[in-house]
Amino acid sequence: MKRRLIALALSCSMLAASIVGGTLNVQAEGSAVDEIIKEAEGMSMEELAKKAIEESNGKTFYGVGNSSRGKTALPLFIEYLQSLDSSYTMEYEWQQPKNNKIFEQLTADSLKDTGTFAMTLIQDGNQIESKMVQTDILKTYIPKEWAEANGTTADEYEGFLSLQTLNKVFMFNTTGEKTFKNCWDFVKEGEHPLYMDIDSEIVGKNFLYMLTRDDYAAWLKEAFDALDDDAKAYFQPVIDEVSVDAEDLGLGENGAYALAWIKLWVENYNAQTDDGPICNTLVTNSATDQSGLLVYSKLRSVEESDSVSVNNIQVAAYQDDYTGIGGYGYCHYLFLTDNSPLPWTACAFIAYMTCTEDGFSAWGKDMGGYSSNPAVAEATEATYGHSKGGYDENGENVYDCKNDRGYDWWTTEGELVLEDPVYCADVSFTVGSWIELLTKYADAAAE
Repeated sequence: MKRRLIALALSCSMLAASIVGGTLNVQAEGSAVDEIIKEAEGMSMEELAKKAIEESNGKTFYGVGNSSRGKTALPLFIEYLQSLDSSYTMEYEWQQPKNNKIFEQLTADSLKDTGTFAMTLIQDGNQIESKMVQTDILKTYIPKEWAEANGTTADEYEGFLSLQTLNKVFMFNTTGEKTFKNCWDFVKEGEHPLYMDIDSEIVGKNFLYMLTRDDYAAWLKEAFDALDDDAKAYFQPVIDEVSVDAEDLGLGENGAYALAWIKLWVENYNAQTDDGPICNTLVTNSATDQSGLLVYSKLRSVEESDSVSVNNIQVAAYQDDYTGIGGYGYCHYLFLTDNSPLPWTACAFIAYMTCTEDGFSAWGKDMGGYSSNPAVAEATEATYGHSKGGYDENGENVYDCKNDRGYDWWTTEGELVLEDPVYCADVSFTVGSWIELLTKYADAAAE
C-alpha cells in the first residue's frame, strides 16, 4: 500500500511539473514591473533613490513579510531618501500575517490590476518557488551593488535574492551526564528533541526535504560511519527498512540514510509551537539531558538567573569532536509583486536593505542572521561583534555558546544544511508525501 502511495506521489509530481511548465509558457511575456526591474538592475543606489523619491513622495508604501522588522527598516529608508531630498515624505504600513497566511494574502492581492503590496520579505523556499515564482506573482530584482559584492551580475545570477540566512542549530542541556557527539545521537532510542512542529512552521519540513539531496545525504552517511558498532547496529535495521522507499523515490546512493534519519526524527521529536519556548526550556537547570533544534539567535534574549543560564546548554557543532550536520539554514527572500503600485520605491528599498549596513541593521543586530552581501556582513560584524557575543565588558569569554562562528564556518565546518527552493519544490510531492505518511502513522501511534 505504501509503495502504491509513493508511486502515486511520483505521478502527481510529474503532472504538477507539466502544469507548471504550461503556466510558465503562457506567462512568458514580461510585465511592466519586469521592465522596471530590468532597468533598475543597471542603476546605482542613488539613481534608484531618485526614482523612488519621484514615484512615492507623499504616498503610502505597503509591505508584507514573515519578519516584523521590515517595519523597523522602512523609517531608516525614508531617512535615507530625505537625506537626498529634505522635502520627501512617505507613509508606510507593514503587515506580518500569521499561520502561513502570507501566501494566500499575496495570491489574493495578485488578482488586482494594481496591487496593494509593493514588495514582500518572505520565507519558505518551497512554497515561494511553487506558488509565487512559477505563477509570476512575485518577481526577483537583483541590485547592482549586491551583484558586484557577490562577484556576479544581475544577468548572470540565478536564484532568488536573499536578505539573510538564518540558522537553526542543534543544542542540548549540559546539566546532566548525557552528551551528543554525532547528529545521529539526536534520533537514537529514547531521544525526543524539542522542535517546532513541521506543520506549523513549514521551513522545518524543507529541512527534511533537503536531507535527501545527494550532498547532504552523504553527510549523514559519513556521520553514520563514524558511530560505534552498537549505535550502527541500532540504526541499521531502520536504514534497511527504508532502502526500498529510497529507490522508489529516486534518491541517490545514500538516500536510505537520509530517510532513516528523517523517519526517526519525525516519529520522535517533541513538537513545540515556537522556538522561544524551546530556548527558554533548554537553558533551565531542570532541563537535564534535553535537546532541541532551534533558531540560534534565541540565545540573545536569555536573562541569566540562578535557575537559567546560557551556560546550561551546548551548541552541538561547537564541540571539537562533534560529527555530522550542525543544523539548518533558511533564508528571508525579497521580491517585488508583479502588480506593485510603487515598483521603483520597492527596488530602492530592497537595494537599501541588501546593500547598506543601516538598511540591514534591523536584522544585523542579532547573532545567527547573516547578510547575503559579503560587504554588509563584514560591516555588521565590525559594528556588533557577534563572534565575541559571549564576552563580557572585561574581555572574559563568559558565554561561549553566544560567540557566533559566522556564516562561512557554519556552512563548512558546522555542516549547516542550506535550503534550496528549487530542490524543495521538486521533491515536495514525492518525499513530501512520504513524510506525510510518517506523520500520520506517528499521530495514530500517539493516540
